[in-house]
Amino acid sequence: MESKIDEILEQIMQLEEELLQEIERRKKELAYQVINNRIRLATGVIEKHKKKLVGLRQYLAEASWRNIATTPVIWMCFFPAVFMDLIVTIYHAVCFPVYGIPKVERSDYIYLDRHFLQYLNVIEKLNCVFCGYFNGLIAYVQEIAARTEQYWCPIKHARKMKSIHSRYQKFFDYGDAAAFRSRFARIRKEFDDLSRAYDSIKQGAGEG
Repeated sequence: MESKIDEILEQIMQLEEELLQEIERRKKELAYQVINNRIRLATGVIEKHKKKLVGLRQYLAEASWRNIATTPVIWMCFFPAVFMDLIVTIYHAVCFPVYGIPKVERSDYIYLDRHFLQYLNVIEKLNCVFCGYFNGLIAYVQEIAARTEQYWCPIKHARKMKSIHSRYQKFFDYGDAAAFRSRFARIRKEFDDLSRAYDSIKQGAGEG
């Protein structure tokens, strides 16, 4: 069973490598690079982008009234998100060193870069900042929670999960009491692969 799982994980890693290569190909096609976290656009690209800009008057005139009416409801999520960010970040800063869990790099999850695109108007840029922050925050919090779960309760659920986090593959099978008792102390310290995972994420995000 373990060999089959290892085989599947190897296939996943190969697919991830193919995905990174395709991302790199698309970056070249769209004439941009990310070097030391700075976005570099090829000569003439910015002017081409500006020609695709839709002004605020036209944008609002063409917007659905339903979208406009529900905008305050969307932005109601901002303040609870900031509060969650604050609380989780405090927990992360205080408890992870105590547990010996490697810190989560916030910059690996929260990206605010789409507002630099010149074909977006002010409202579109603001929307992109909000979405980038909110979705990045969820991913950041999930990774903190995943590492916490690996430390305290690394057991897979009995039911099939629709989505699993980055640490789930290390967890013990549901009901495998012998493995849990014999290997729990070791599993809760197995974070040594995280640095390699970060390298892959950063390369795929466009550094270099």
